[in-house]
Formats: sequence, structure tokens, C-alpha cells
Amino acid sequence: MAKNKLKVEAIERGTVIDHIPAGMGVRILKFFQLTDKNERITVGLNLRSGDEAKKDLIKVENTVFTVEQANQLALFASEATINEIRDFAVVNKYSVQLPESIDGVLRCPNSNCITHHEPAATRFYVKQKPRQTDLKCHFCEKSFHTTLFSELN
Repeated sequence: MAKNKLKVEAIERGTVIDHIPAGMGVRILKFFQLTDKNERITVGLNLRSGDEAKKDLIKVENTVFTVEQANQLALFASEATINEIRDFAVVNKYSVQLPESIDGVLRCPNSNCITHHEPAATRFYVKQKPRQTDLKCHFCEKSFHTTLFSELN
């Protein structure tokens, strides 16, 4: 092994999220509450990517993302890939797809929204714009940039 390489322990079962834009790894950890679980997590921040760019990487043992969860990840990392690991091998690899809506996961940032005062599950419609993704609340019809949600939820 070359002197400039470090080895990161492989996981037996779980999920590897790769190709996360640099700086978004911590937001993803918070959004999915991954640190609340008692599972081993390996996080790489500002790693070199093949094209001289930088990326983040997250490995979570004993946690397998559903396709729905993975697609919610696209809100913060539209180019991310999900690797499902079983017996130390990749058994499923796919790219995330931006969903049309997000239901019951996010809290509306608008404090006047009915979802803060009534028992209604939230729903946001995803709007892809050049260089950003916005979410529009089904109830109050206000639009918000996705970075606001990673700070609030």
C-alpha cells in the first residue's frame, strides 16, 4: 500500500452514500438523524474526487436506505450514489432521483402554516431550478430553498 493512502474499514452490511457535494455530508447526517442511531458511521469530508473536485462520503453500518429515503437525499446531493452493502460486497448501486413531492418528513418553515397548528401531515412539491431546488408547501403555498430545511429539521 502506498504511503499516502489510508485504509477505511469496510462495512459488512449497510449503506455507502458517495458523490455528496463537499460540505453537504454533515447536513445529510443531521437531516436523516444518522448520528441518533447506535451504529458505526464513517464520514469523509472534502475527499478528492476523480475529476479534481472534492466530495463527501458517508458509510452507515446496519442501515439500508429505502428508495424513498434515497430520493429525499437528492434534495441535498442530486449526484449522489447509494451503495447497498451485504457481506462486504456491493449488492445494489443506484443514483438518487429527485422526487416530485416529499410527504410527512419536513416541517414547514412558515410559522403561520396550518401544519404548525393542526394535525396535518406536511407535503412539499419539489421544484428544480437551475443550480437550486425549492420546495413549495402544499398548505401555505410558500416556496423555500432546500438549505433552509437542513437547518430547521
